[in-house]
Amino acid sequence: MRIEHRRTHWADEQPRTRWVDQSAFRPARLDLHLGATNHRVERSGAAASGRISVRHTVTTSTADYTMLLNAPEWFGHRAVSEALRDAVAELRAVDLTYGPNRPDSLVSRLRRDEISPDSYPPLADLIDLCAAMRAATDGWFDAWAVPGGFDPGGLLGGWAVERAAARLRAAGIHDYAVLSGADLTVRGHAAHGGPWRVAVHHPTETRRTPVVLEMTTGAVGTSGVTGRRGHVVDPHTGEPTDRLVAATVLGPNLAVADAYATALYAAGPAGLAWFRHDADYRPLFAHHRR
Repeated sequence: MRIEHRRTHWADEQPRTRWVDQSAFRPARLDLHLGATNHRVERSGAAASGRISVRHTVTTSTADYTMLLNAPEWFGHRAVSEALRDAVAELRAVDLTYGPNRPDSLVSRLRRDEISPDSYPPLADLIDLCAAMRAATDGWFDAWAVPGGFDPGGLLGGWAVERAAARLRAAGIHDYAVLSGADLTVRGHAAHGGPWRVAVHHPTETRRTPVVLEMTTGAVGTSGVTGRRGHVVDPHTGEPTDRLVAATVLGPNLAVADAYATALYAAGPAGLAWFRHDADYRPLFAHHRR
């Protein structure tokens, strides 16, 4: 069954994702696993003939990122390395420049009223996205309701990944996957030349058969799998909330999917009303805590 999506102003291309009959796949035929707390990359397949395949892990103060890049041989190893360098630089720059826990970041300076929201275009874009997601989730995603002031942490990791992905595309890399924890964004094709085959595992029931997706464009965002209860705050009360075990959302853009997942985790089942049958974003998991 194919999922059809409409274009949104957050997506630079409509997602192409197909549900797959899990019985048709052996584990060796999968490329990526999104697990209860992290991701796993299969090592079963070599790059298709005439292709360059690169895997690289980046560690920042807030997250670990894995990037998988594929390019035709004519593109050259040097050009692939330069594209990878640009994406790594973007991830590190977002961490340094926007991290709410860094006292000298733009977000921290904004909290202290040292700069205005429109002082820097990327900061203004980040604030606009947070405001749009507050409206889209009936206030359940609210970066201004976090203790200490404005905190975009609920979507900052996804925003960083999407900015790094944009750097890859600008450098000419159009086949990639960028993963962080149980989140990912993909574009194009995997090393074997076909769509990315992604197994999304249930957040707590590890023996349950995973949801298997074939993806050429799209993202999966998850909230609630860190193992830390109370890390998401109910913006209406200011108190920690844990109505769900975890929430996983599929859509075109990882920053938006992350925000929806965070809001759904906070709101519980009431948040399912945000997702119409023809919407760009859809919940994959939204399970009650027992």
